[in-house]
Amino acid sequence: MTKSLTDRIKGALLGAFVGDALALGPHWYYNLDEQRRDFGDWIDDYTTPRPDRYHGGMKAGQLSQAGIILKMLLTSLTEKGKYVEEDFCRHLDEELFPLLDGTPMNGPGGYTSQSIREAWQKRVQEKRPWSETAGHADDTEAIERNLSLAVRYAFQPGLLAQSITSNTLLTQNDEMVVALTVSYGATLGLLIQGEPFDAELTGKLMDEVDSGALPFHKGTGKKGAAGAGRPQAGFFSSPDALMLPGSMARAANDAGVHIEPAWKASIAYGMPCAIYFLLPSAYYLASRFNNDFEAAVLHAVNGGGQNQARANLVGALVGAQTGLSGIPRRFIEGLEEAEELLKLAEKVAKQVTAEQ
Repeated sequence: MTKSLTDRIKGALLGAFVGDALALGPHWYYNLDEQRRDFGDWIDDYTTPRPDRYHGGMKAGQLSQAGIILKMLLTSLTEKGKYVEEDFCRHLDEELFPLLDGTPMNGPGGYTSQSIREAWQKRVQEKRPWSETAGHADDTEAIERNLSLAVRYAFQPGLLAQSITSNTLLTQNDEMVVALTVSYGATLGLLIQGEPFDAELTGKLMDEVDSGALPFHKGTGKKGAAGAGRPQAGFFSSPDALMLPGSMARAANDAGVHIEPAWKASIAYGMPCAIYFLLPSAYYLASRFNNDFEAAVLHAVNGGGQNQARANLVGALVGAQTGLSGIPRRFIEGLEEAEELLKLAEKVAKQVTAEQ
């Protein structure tokens, strides 16, 4: 059954929050025997972090700092009706940075990522403008908030790429990281439009390069398009970031590729925090379980390592396919602030649908 646009938008946004909160307890277990010792053979719901580990003192169903920042960006989007970077930066300056001290195990959500710590140092301690706060962290921190921009501008790929690029450069300035972040956003945008997560995504993303909407360099333009036969310049030096989602979808749907059980995708593609480890496993799970939200996010969580980011990214991608109606009710009921988050998602859905 085809999901409505509103259902897909709500599913993507709530899916990200659910994925984030589901991994709060078992976050960053690189020894899976220890994870099973503390949480059992299969984690299937929200859990309370152990007091001696990451997020100690928090409760089951609460958001990590990544989820809190995503909520800030969503709040700004709904208050302004569009992405206003100065307003989002104001939220960080007034609501987040005063609560940080520059150390990892501190701040709302129980942990502050490298990129946010570096931005805090440059902004608060060194008094730099926001144009000088980005660092070289190679994690998915920017994706975890910018997925809201991908949803908001799903039908405006040029504006999607522009806003995500600009927002990412607040905290991360490595070209590869920015390109992969924009690619994730463009992929999520297609899923919000109702496109299936299959190998054909690569061609659809490259069509947006040919149209000039996505600012990636390309060897030659598409046959019949303006500039065909000539190199197509772009902000990003290579379009390869756009090929990853389709490649992983092909692997997920190839009967000759066996990753069993599916949570072992984290072992196959890597458990660490770097964006080039996380995205392959997230895309693999989101395509393999494109119609099963529970299976997708739970395999993301049970894979260990940086499972919080993995589950966040998978939750948005699969939630966009199943819709909010396809997310198990217990995940919504157990999510702290669920009512407020649903209201934010509803407002974003109204903004998007009003422009169609």
